[in-house]
Parts: sequence; C-alpha cells; structure tokens
Amino acid sequence: MEVTLNRVLKSEDYVLQNLIQFYHYEFSQYVPVLRVNAEGLFKKMGIANYWTNPEYHPFFIKVDGALAGFVMIRSNGEFSNVEQFFTLKYYAGQGVGRAAAKQVFELFPGKWRVLQVKNNYAAQAFWRKVISEYTGDRYFEKYDAKDDRSSVQEFHTDNRML
Repeated sequence: MEVTLNRVLKSEDYVLQNLIQFYHYEFSQYVPVLRVNAEGLFKKMGIANYWTNPEYHPFFIKVDGALAGFVMIRSNGEFSNVEQFFTLKYYAGQGVGRAAAKQVFELFPGKWRVLQVKNNYAAQAFWRKVISEYTGDRYFEKYDAKDDRSSVQEFHTDNRML
C-alpha cells in the first residue's frame, strides 16, 4: 500500500469540499454547532486562504492513487500547524493516517503544534502515538489555554524539545 500526499489544486476545491462533508459529519460529535442545513449538507468550509495565502497548504491523502482523505497545514515560519486532518473510515487501522502525518512533518521541517479538540480521545491517542514514534518520544504536551481539555503537542522535526 503506497500512501502519498498530493497538493490540492484550486481547480480541485470542489473535491476537497466534498471530502470536508465527511469530515464534518465525523467531527460533529465533538462540535455540536456543526449541523446540516435544510438540503442535508454541512456548511462549506471557508478555505479561500488555501488558494491566496502562502502560509496555507492543502493536500489530498491518497492510497495507491485513490483518495483516502486530506490534510491542511498552516506554516508561518515560526510553527507549522495541522489545521485539519481526515482519513476515510475504511482506511482506519491500516497506517494510512500515520504515514500521511509523518510525510507532512517531513515536508515542513521545524517546530510543530498539533491540537485536538476536547473529548476527541481517539484523535488525541492517534497524535500522541504518531508524534511519539516520529520524535522518539521527545515532544511536549499541554492543554490549550482557551479550553483546558484541548490537547496540544509541540515538537521539532529534528527531535529537539521545544
């Protein structure tokens, strides 16, 4: 199984927005304000920055050339952040997310912050495991000041503590 990252082109915005519908569906259990409209769709995600601002980087996650999810990164020179990360359920447990995460860390060397919303314990466990493997267990974890139950991991790609 070959996991690759492919930069999303502006002309593929609609494909990304289609995948975001599945992301919102799964994420709605943690963020109660995510609700479908009268047409049965979630609101489109505001992603204009990904086409106009060089700090934003959208990628499709592909498995053997087939769409498997997406990852959206913001890298401002000081830190890189995972803004959104999603893999389709039928790839769960197959190492697709882990491989994609490690690839994106390699694309943006330096300091990283990865945040998970409160109560999303599966995401917290996933990111702790991936970051621990990637850094040799050299990362720092804290809770977001705005929400004392949101986990934030910080690390440097060259395995130095921040």
